Amino acid sequence: MSEDVKEQVKKLNARAIKLKMDLHDLAEELPVGWEHIPDVAAATHTAFRDLAAARARLKKEE
Repeated sequence: MSEDVKEQVKKLNARAIKLKMDLHDLAEELPVGWEHIPDVAAATHTAFRDLAAARARLKKEE
């Protein structure tokens, strides 16, 4: 089970980092694309929330 959780953490971490960079890029391009801020921010928030939960599960299993 721990290997499954480790793999999930790895995938979630990659997704969270990508979304963080998307949000960063969006901020750098402002005011262009300002209408996308809520969607990108919500996706980034969800990704980091899921990553934190998966890390907590992994820690609990180890």
